[in-house]
Amino acid sequence: MVKRLCLLLCLALSAPLASAGNDFEGSSPWPEIRKQRIATLLPRAMRTAGVDAWLLLCRENNNDPLADHVGGENAGSTAGFLFYFDADGFHSRVYSPVGEATALAELAIHDEVVPVARGESAIDRVATFIREKDFGSLALNMSAGNAQADGLSFTQHQALAEALGSKLAARMVPSDELVYEWLSIKLPAEVDIMRKAAELTARWQLEAYSTVVPGETTDADIARFLKAKMAEAGVGDAWAPSQNPAVNSGPDRGHSHPTERVIMPGDVIQTDFGIRVYDRWVTDIQRFAYVLKPGESEAPADIQHYWVSARDGGRAAYKAMKPGVRGIDVDEAQRKLMEQNGSEHVMWSTGHPVGYVAHDTGPNLGGARSASVRPAALKPLKAGMVFAFDGFHAWHLEGGGLKTISVEEMVVVKDDGAHYLIPPQQQLVLIGR
Repeated sequence: MVKRLCLLLCLALSAPLASAGNDFEGSSPWPEIRKQRIATLLPRAMRTAGVDAWLLLCRENNNDPLADHVGGENAGSTAGFLFYFDADGFHSRVYSPVGEATALAELAIHDEVVPVARGESAIDRVATFIREKDFGSLALNMSAGNAQADGLSFTQHQALAEALGSKLAARMVPSDELVYEWLSIKLPAEVDIMRKAAELTARWQLEAYSTVVPGETTDADIARFLKAKMAEAGVGDAWAPSQNPAVNSGPDRGHSHPTERVIMPGDVIQTDFGIRVYDRWVTDIQRFAYVLKPGESEAPADIQHYWVSARDGGRAAYKAMKPGVRGIDVDEAQRKLMEQNGSEHVMWSTGHPVGYVAHDTGPNLGGARSASVRPAALKPLKAGMVFAFDGFHAWHLEGGGLKTISVEEMVVVKDDGAHYLIPPQQQLVLIGR
């Protein structure tokens, strides 16, 4: 039986997708990028957050979430990574267990690595230095709202407060704003890596749709195809492996695993898929397809309307994304269009930051017309931020349940507005016999 896939999407692209080869072989660029981030973006983030010093306490087996962002991924016993300003400028000073100090110093990430002998306490040593400097504020990784900024354990906090003394302990502040400012901005080299990864992500999704045989192929078959592509290329999952990719040809299931549901004519297929490259940067892209019924050469008018509504909602959000615009305002730009086009309510935010994790630190593109607004939705967009965002339209299926088109693209914000990482999906992919 002949299968045909109308790749209308590909015809609309203004540039070709990446080659079939794997661009992510060889050594990771992370070590050099990490140095640049510490040297250039971190001082700016600390200034913006208004802190004099930032201390991370790293350790083995239950490490700080940002340990490998500062070179602390190999800490054995406790190590203190201190970043600070003084009259001479910005500095980094690490108190490292002696067993790891030599290798850490050879990485040339930090201004100074101070070996801490066995039997000595890195916390006591760094506390002595902090008392000498008498910093006005000391940021620590403790946060009620951001897991990436919540690495300090209760016992570490206790030990540090005791070592500092009550006067300096009173100056300890959460690092939320500092971490927010630092992680939310990506270097151009990082954006280029994510662009290549996004090209691969979208290409594989189209290839997966080309394998669909209506009445035979299941949602899980599409997922297995994509998993095989990942294994062949040696890339990882952008989020929990059991739910990546999320493939759904039936009613909405939210964030969930693909099932053995058989794909049938008349179905709208959602594939939400992301990969992790160099064990560091991730993508988050959704592509949608319609399965033609016998006698159809295009999607029926109602499905086409839902698609155009979702696509145009994404465009409205895209046009709203500029430096200085709040996340909630981007969401509002789409919500207006959704209401005009008769969409049912969609509970999801229009978009989110993406980079080191699928839902990264940065402004939330949501909150418009909802009962509660996340603080991150009130944050302004800045140049260098990368987002994954959806164009929405939801409707009720005849057999029951809600179905949502949420075509998802990735962009980087620049001084003049948002720029797609790869050409966006312009038309439904059509699958037929």
